[in-house]
Amino acid sequence: MKPLLTILAAGLLLAGCSEQPAPPAAAKKEEAKPEPITGQSALFKMYQVARTWAPDVTVLKLDSMGEDGVPDQPGKSGGWEAVFTSEQRAAAHPYTWYAADQGDTIHKGVFAGSEQAYSGGGHGETTPFLISDVKIDTDAALATAKGKEEAFEKKNPGQPVIYVLEKTSKFAHPAWRVIWGESVSTSGFSVFVDASTGTFLEIMH
Repeated sequence: MKPLLTILAAGLLLAGCSEQPAPPAAAKKEEAKPEPITGQSALFKMYQVARTWAPDVTVLKLDSMGEDGVPDQPGKSGGWEAVFTSEQRAAAHPYTWYAADQGDTIHKGVFAGSEQAYSGGGHGETTPFLISDVKIDTDAALATAKGKEEAFEKKNPGQPVIYVLEKTSKFAHPAWRVIWGESVSTSGFSVFVDASTGTFLEIMH
């Protein structure tokens, strides 16, 4: 009869040989695909950072910028640029939000530009406004605008849509300008929508 210790050792050896190899570590999850966001969402992200620059910060303008490789969706863009102002600092400060890094000049998330002197002039009729005045987002503004551009879209299918938010002496509240075309200067059709109430304001050809 084999000694007990010898039998136990043989059993442990067989058990070790029968163990299955550990599965390989799970592959690292792919980085989330960059997604466009609405204008109000982008404005709020930039406003949070701008508040650290000046506590009395107000909004002067917001533009959709788009980004290569991040397709726009209805009411959404892969890039946005805002200009904020501060009466206390007598200055304006641009910020950008992009969905992804691109080259040396486009940075993912919120990125601050250079502060500039601002005394209320130099921007045409545009005047600063409170972020709380912006109650309507770009997706809702687009839905309102699309009800006014059916004839134009039939004649000009596939036009890109860009957005501008500003307050001028023309309207009582800040307004979204929903623009069909590559730029403001080359657009043949745009619709103004009140950013506080969501009501249709005007068509511009």
